[in-house]
Amino acid sequence: MQTQLRIGNGYDAHRLVAKRPLIIGGVKIPWHVGLDGHSDADVLLHALCDACIGAAGWGDLGKHFPSSEAQYRDADSRILVREISGRLAAESWRVANLDCTIVAQRPQLAPHVAQMEANIAADLGVDVHLVNVKATTTDGLGFCGREQGIAAYAVALLERRA
Repeated sequence: MQTQLRIGNGYDAHRLVAKRPLIIGGVKIPWHVGLDGHSDADVLLHALCDACIGAAGWGDLGKHFPSSEAQYRDADSRILVREISGRLAAESWRVANLDCTIVAQRPQLAPHVAQMEANIAADLGVDVHLVNVKATTTDGLGFCGREQGIAAYAVALLERRA
């Protein structure tokens, strides 16, 4: 039996604004500002969705979940992850591993990483050891360092047995 492997990368960034919850990796993080966006603006889940979509060769997140559609207004991004997971399974793809980096000067995200990994693993239907999430700062450099926004990067490896 031959195994087909595909890799994809994803990136997302959103501006920090008042009067929005801060949701990253499906975790509501106590903070005085949140991320602005059409949906819940979960940069981590958007980046990993793009990585999975890219690995499958399906374009990008906006192609599948356009911000012009009202049904995605304030949508829980975990629903998008589950939808993509179902589409991958329908084509016999499974996530072999996922590695993600969140870029934020503040707040401290390390206490929330385990829950983010658990959420992602549950939504993708994979073991949590296949999901890695880490957070870093930029030591004050760039829009993340100036606390104007938060960004995330993701790399997904998909496999399919033929």
